Amino acid sequence: MSDTASDVKSIISARDLSVHFTLRAGWFANQSLKAVEAVDLDIPKGSFFGLVGESGSGKTTLGRAFLKAVPITRGSVQFADGEVDYNLQDLSKADLKDYRKRAQLIFQDPYAALSPRMTVRDIIAEPLEVMGLTSSREETDERVREIAAKCRLNLEHLRRFPHAFSGGQRQRISIARALVSNPDFIVADESVAALDVSIQADILNLLKSLRDELGLTFLFISHDLSVVAHICDHVAVMYLGRLVETAPTRELFAAPRHPYTKALLSAIPSLDPDHVSTAQKLEGEIPSPTNPPPGCKFHTRCPFVIDRCRVEEPALEHSGLEHDVACHRWRELAEDPIARAMSRDVDA
Repeated sequence: MSDTASDVKSIISARDLSVHFTLRAGWFANQSLKAVEAVDLDIPKGSFFGLVGESGSGKTTLGRAFLKAVPITRGSVQFADGEVDYNLQDLSKADLKDYRKRAQLIFQDPYAALSPRMTVRDIIAEPLEVMGLTSSREETDERVREIAAKCRLNLEHLRRFPHAFSGGQRQRISIARALVSNPDFIVADESVAALDVSIQADILNLLKSLRDELGLTFLFISHDLSVVAHICDHVAVMYLGRLVETAPTRELFAAPRHPYTKALLSAIPSLDPDHVSTAQKLEGEIPSPTNPPPGCKFHTRCPFVIDRCRVEEPALEHSGLEHDVACHRWRELAEDPIARAMSRDVDA
C-alpha cells in the first residue's frame, strides 16, 4: 500500500503474507489450498478498515491471520502499538498470551457465539478469568459492569442467559466480551450480517462510538458494500486470496479502478426510481483456490481480458494518493466511456 498523506502509523503491517492449507486429495497425494496469497497491507491505527469481496475470496482467513488464529505459510505480519512491536509468526508463548489481550474477534453469528449455559456476566467475565487480568471477583465484576455499560447493557441484563435476548442484544454481548480485555485491534467478521437492517445501523453506530471513545482499530470484514460505505475510512478489495484494489472509501466508491471492484459497486441497488441500472454481471464462479488460474486471477470472469492478463500476474501499483490497484489495463479503462458506464458513483 502507498504511504498515507498524514503519516498515521500502522498497527498492522503485512508483507507478502500467504496462508496455505494442505488438503488430502487421495491416499498418496495432497493439495494446497491457497486461501491468502502475497498480501501487502497496512492498517492505520485508529481506523475503521474495510475488507470486501465475494464469499470464498479469503477475507476471513486474512482476518484470522492478523489474529494469529491460523498458521502463516509465508511472509510477515507486524503488530505495533506504542512500545509493543510483535512479529506474529515468531511469537513466544508469553508474547502470544499478551497479544491475545490486544487483538480480539467479534463473530458473525451472535446466536452461535454465546454459550446458552452461561449468564451474560459470566460470558463477558470469561476472558478476564482465563487471561488472569483481574485478581478478585470484585475487580472482575467492576470491569464487567464498566464494559457492559459502554455496550448499552444494564445490570439486569448481566443476570440473564443468552436465550432471553434478541439478535442485536446478543451482538452487544459479543462486543462486550471482545472489549473486556481492553484490546487495541478488533477483527469484526461479518458482525452485522445476521441482523435485521434496522438493528445493523444501531450496532454500526455503537462500534463507531466505541472506536472513538476507546481508540480502537477495526478490521471490518463484509460483503455488504453499503455497510462498508457507511462505516469504513479505507477499503481493500479481495479476490481469490489476493488484494486487487485498496483506497480511501470515498475515492474507491467514486472512482474504482479494477473491473472486479466496478462490478461489485455496480450491483449496489439504487434508491432513485429513475435510475437506469448499468450493473455488470459477473459470469461464472470464483475459481477453486486449490487450482487458481495463471496470470491475473480475475481474467476468467473479466470482460476486459487480454492475452497479457492470462499469463502475467499484475502487481499492486499506485494509481493515485493512497489508491493502489492490481490491473494491467486500469489506465486505459479509466478513459474508456463504456467501462466507466459499468460503474456508477456512490455517495460514501
